[in-house]
Amino acid sequence: MENKFQYYLRVFKEASFGKFFKVLNTAHERSGKNRVFLFFDILNCMRKYGAGYNDYVIFEFWDLKPEQRDTYMTRFRSKKFIMFMNDHDYAHYFDNKNEFNVKFKDFIKRECIDMETASREDVINFFNTRKKIFCKMKDLTCGIGAEKLITEDFKDGEEFYKYVQEKGFATLEDVIDNHPDIDKIYPFSTNTMRIITLVDAKGEAHAIYGVFKMGINGRVVDNYGLHGPVDLETGEFLYPAHSGDTTAGRHYTEHPYSHTPLVGMKVPYAVEALRFAEKAALVVPQMRYVGWDVALTPDGPAIIEGNNYCAHDFWQLPGQTPGGIGIMPTIKKYIPEFEY
Repeated sequence: MENKFQYYLRVFKEASFGKFFKVLNTAHERSGKNRVFLFFDILNCMRKYGAGYNDYVIFEFWDLKPEQRDTYMTRFRSKKFIMFMNDHDYAHYFDNKNEFNVKFKDFIKRECIDMETASREDVINFFNTRKKIFCKMKDLTCGIGAEKLITEDFKDGEEFYKYVQEKGFATLEDVIDNHPDIDKIYPFSTNTMRIITLVDAKGEAHAIYGVFKMGINGRVVDNYGLHGPVDLETGEFLYPAHSGDTTAGRHYTEHPYSHTPLVGMKVPYAVEALRFAEKAALVVPQMRYVGWDVALTPDGPAIIEGNNYCAHDFWQLPGQTPGGIGIMPTIKKYIPEFEY
């Protein structure tokens, strides 16, 4: 395994200096601080806190004191924590959509077709018994390559079979319906909870954070939409939502599609989803740190997928992080043996 210095060296080698200076200009425009000061402050935050240059803007580090900055899960800390918590030999259950659906069949609450093992007749029968089908690639993330297909748009099952074969989809799945209250907010995507679970040294699972995500701009997935944390005890949406581009610093008090007020909204089945994710976290206990995408259906929570590499930004964003204190104290509460 590469050490910290080797990892930093590799990142610097792969870094785009054009992107760095674009981030520097963004920090200057949003903070009003001198570019020279910001240049050295970004490098200082990388050295002291393992912060990537995007982290500096995402978390608005220019407004934070050193003791606050040190509480953040930054890019390099995130990488280290994943390596510390998760056994890579078991990551394939999360990286491959078809394997995940089999391993977590009791949690996904939908019928699926594995295109690697299904026959032509299996696919055509699946097509003939549904009005809409969600198709996913095997190992892509963030909804990349996914499509929601309407069966009446195809002449017949043969045409559908040819289409999904040529596209290279790994799984065909039932489309999950939103809870009616969620569907009113944004009906074009399955709007989910992203729940972070940790399995401690005693083998107990803890849901330490829950974020409600919503689609936007006609997208059929909620990735890069709007999101914000919910109260772990009540399921209440706590703060104005952030945009999917966490470097942009945009906030929303209502959803732009439906104009539904977000702050104070009670997210249906949110608390039940937290408990559901804790149970799922023990199915593959060797993967101790997972970010779950959990749908909130009319009948309760249903897991969409689990993420081996959890995004480290959206659970400690400006305007959603009281006192400017990041997630590291919470992580240390449950995983005190982790050193960063």
